[in-house]
Amino acid sequence: MKNFDINEDPHRRYNPLINEWVLVSPHRSKRPWQGQNEAVSSDELAVYDPSCYLCPGNVRANGEVNPDYENAFVFENDFAALKQEELAFEESQNDTFFKSRPERGISKVVCFSPKHNLTLPEMPVEAIENIIHTWQKEYTDLGKVDYINHIQIFENKGSVMGCSNPHPHGQIWAQSSLPTEVEKTQNNLKAYFDKNKGNLLQDYLAEELKLNERIVIENDHFVALVPFWAIWPYETMIISKRHLTKITEFTNEEVPAFASILKQLTIKYDNLFETSFPYSSGIHQAPTDGEEHLEWQFHMHFYPPLLRSATVKKFMVGYEMMGESQRDITPEKSAQVLKEQSIVHYKSKI
Repeated sequence: MKNFDINEDPHRRYNPLINEWVLVSPHRSKRPWQGQNEAVSSDELAVYDPSCYLCPGNVRANGEVNPDYENAFVFENDFAALKQEELAFEESQNDTFFKSRPERGISKVVCFSPKHNLTLPEMPVEAIENIIHTWQKEYTDLGKVDYINHIQIFENKGSVMGCSNPHPHGQIWAQSSLPTEVEKTQNNLKAYFDKNKGNLLQDYLAEELKLNERIVIENDHFVALVPFWAIWPYETMIISKRHLTKITEFTNEEVPAFASILKQLTIKYDNLFETSFPYSSGIHQAPTDGEEHLEWQFHMHFYPPLLRSATVKKFMVGYEMMGESQRDITPEKSAQVLKEQSIVHYKSKI
């Protein structure tokens, strides 16, 4: 009987954050591709676009005029997924199959830069620090709202990720409930903390640093790695080395360190296929329900869809939708590929 080889043989990996498994099929990475190729836009964006709803001084869809902002700019989403209005509601006693309840919240847009063509990897570190300070302020201000218990900071980069405007921006959705993925994470972090009297992600990071198989970038305060249980081909996670439950606990040294690792990681992404690399990213941190939440550890997920090139992406279909998540390239291989990428943006060499 052949001995199991984790680098060659199909196997499942466990994700302790959400209590789910992923199927890994390393041998399939060698298969030829005759599927869909995404068109890659070669158009260079202008610094300012008079038709862009997010550029300084322009009129947005709701008729409001953007200020001539010079750094990060925040406004309430003109097409918000959540509303602040409180609704009267009486839960039905017969809700086995038709359960519903209103959800109250606040949705905001964060423009990263006044420049229409400047994404995170091409921004100076100081500009990314300003974005981090903006996230900190919003987390603090929104967290003070009595009905807000969770704040999701995220970015969808690229049209392939459903981004409707190329101007560099992210979003913040603050709501009264813990969304499903966060609730699963909360439950598993708390269960681990209660059982082991320690922090799951701190303990996990300590083991990853010992093995050094999936580390992409490391500085004095943060580590970017490909999780052992990663689903997306070049998925990464940034974890704080020090025990931090939320972004507002950063020291003066940790803000530039986080900005630096954000810039370096996104440069590596762009360099991988020499394209403006699409992804969905998001920060996971403690809820804002007034509890201490020592089980939480500040971390940020990056979920990019590109698989083999700038034109070939990973689809979550078939087995992934009916069974469980599946990947071909191993997390160790993708970590190695990302680690080998330069931290000098490919455009600066042109």
